[in-house]
Amino acid sequence: MLLSIAWRSIVSRRQTVILTFLSLVVSMSVLISVEHIRAQARESFNRTISGVDLIVGAPTGELNLLLSSVFRMGNPTNNIRYDSFSMLKSNKSVEWAIPISLGDSHRGFRVMGTNTDYFRYFKFGNERPLTLAEGDIFDSPFDAVIGADVARSLHYKKGDKIVIAHGLAAISFVNHDQAPFTISGILEPTGTSVDKTVHISLAAIEAIHLPAKQLQNLVNNPHAQLPLPESITSVMLGLSNKFATFTLQRQINHYQADRLIAVLPGVAMARLWELMAGVENILQIIGYLVLLASLFGLATMLLATMNERQNEIAVLRILGASPKLIVSLVILEALIISILALLFSLAIVTLSLTLLDSWLTAEYGLFLSNNVLSPDLLILSSIIIGATLITALVPGLEAYKKVLHSQLSSR
Repeated sequence: MLLSIAWRSIVSRRQTVILTFLSLVVSMSVLISVEHIRAQARESFNRTISGVDLIVGAPTGELNLLLSSVFRMGNPTNNIRYDSFSMLKSNKSVEWAIPISLGDSHRGFRVMGTNTDYFRYFKFGNERPLTLAEGDIFDSPFDAVIGADVARSLHYKKGDKIVIAHGLAAISFVNHDQAPFTISGILEPTGTSVDKTVHISLAAIEAIHLPAKQLQNLVNNPHAQLPLPESITSVMLGLSNKFATFTLQRQINHYQADRLIAVLPGVAMARLWELMAGVENILQIIGYLVLLASLFGLATMLLATMNERQNEIAVLRILGASPKLIVSLVILEALIISILALLFSLAIVTLSLTLLDSWLTAEYGLFLSNNVLSPDLLILSSIIIGATLITALVPGLEAYKKVLHSQLSSR
């Protein structure tokens, strides 16, 4: 009975209610989106690499090794011997090992030397493998496979020639123009640092640093055996036995023949994310402030209609409604508007995430689930309902005063 009366009262003031409803929908959509993206972005950040159990490099610190190897940020301060990579690859606990050699660039994009195991074993997101949009992987020694952003920004296509530059600056005065590379493949967008990377073979990155005459002989003879490098930047390891992770990490950290450090990617990423906690908190605060402003708008709407509803309240009093019932009616109206706005917001956010999934992945590397239902959402919904109840008390008390005033006047 009370629910029916509350709904009819809302419908009778539909023009004002619709504006308040839309305001609440916008604010709740913002808050739900912020909370969902915040939680999913942390997981997405941690899924920049997937399936890598250890990253091994020179002892430069966990974050430095992570940033240089995974995100291609910063400068690796030291290298490790290629013999150390061979030792790691032959370890019985290691299923696969991906070598990484950094230090060169192409027009501002990082160049990474690796081997075909990189394209076979490296995964991102939810165990997604790297796939080629066109072309092949390293058909000849001086081939390059470029990321989607490199191809899009520089308008490259398969078969184009590129020149690798020494160093990491966008403009370099030392170019390896004696050994131009041919683009043999272009990768599909991943939303990770892979998109901004030029991949060449590990042997080729060593060859371009040889003396000019020796390099020219290699270029003129496509079937020549390229030399293996003496050192590389880091190694990504996938283990056949996950329980051996900490044992192998300890063995690597105490390896006597070379100075090595083994890093757990998940732990290092968690520490890196902690540095960004301030931004995360600011987003939360902004979302709650937007919601608070909309709830104030709801209270203002209910207060503004109190004078218009004097006849309605008088009729309810004649029918025997108590002052408490009138207050309950006002609060119930606020709850109906708020709950409908919440459900509408959930539908909008879910639909938006479904439609924008591919774009968010390709442009920003966000692997967002379109399922917004979670324990955090239940907590958030409870906060919204609780805030609505508190906000609705103001117009509810105003209605209570009007009822008492009408009682005193009638006496």
